[in-house]
Amino acid sequence: MKSDRLLSILLLLQTRGRVPARELAERLEVSVRTVYRDVESLSAAGVPVYAERGRHGGIELLAGFRTDVTGLTADESRALFVLAAQGAHAALGLDAAFGSALRKVMAALPAPHRPAAETASRRILVDATRWRGGPQPAVDLEVLRDAVFADRRLRLRYRHSGERQVRTYTVDPYGLVAKAGVWYLVADRRAEPRLFRADRVRSARLLDEPVRRRPGVELADAWEGLRR
Repeated sequence: MKSDRLLSILLLLQTRGRVPARELAERLEVSVRTVYRDVESLSAAGVPVYAERGRHGGIELLAGFRTDVTGLTADESRALFVLAAQGAHAALGLDAAFGSALRKVMAALPAPHRPAAETASRRILVDATRWRGGPQPAVDLEVLRDAVFADRRLRLRYRHSGERQVRTYTVDPYGLVAKAGVWYLVADRRAEPRLFRADRVRSARLLDEPVRRRPGVELADAWEGLRR
């Protein structure tokens, strides 16, 4: 966690220039004392960083020091930050990781493209929920997400629409799909493609067995067939 925090400080300083220690502390959810200790660690590692105390002080890198990754066009930069508006990462428990990734990308962008990327994130909003859809039931995607990323089979207790009975299935997941504000698990059951609405999953358990997908079939292929 400390190494991630040090990298976040470095990238924030590259992006913002001088930043007050209190602002860094609030962004990283640590104390101001911890920020100053982290600055000392960065300095000891050879990073040219210094702190100025006082009303107009702050923490800053020496001019010209940065990690520069070039090659992104202005439109590519915009595209990355439009992605930030979609919000699916929050439902998957990846909100903090996504925010950290965006800071790294922003710091790595060529300086002329940063204003375009920042503007895109403020001017484009993607809301995937339908009008008059009513409140959506809470959905716990943690186990489904873990199975998808770990390539493991799942044991589901599932209630179909219009039924009171809860059924049990062993499935082989391809992945998760968010469609119009609703999450679905795309999986095979006995080598046949099935679609499970996440808010109807009553419980889910990872099995020790590796997933058994049909050869050559990817999530997009399975979803397209089910969607049709």
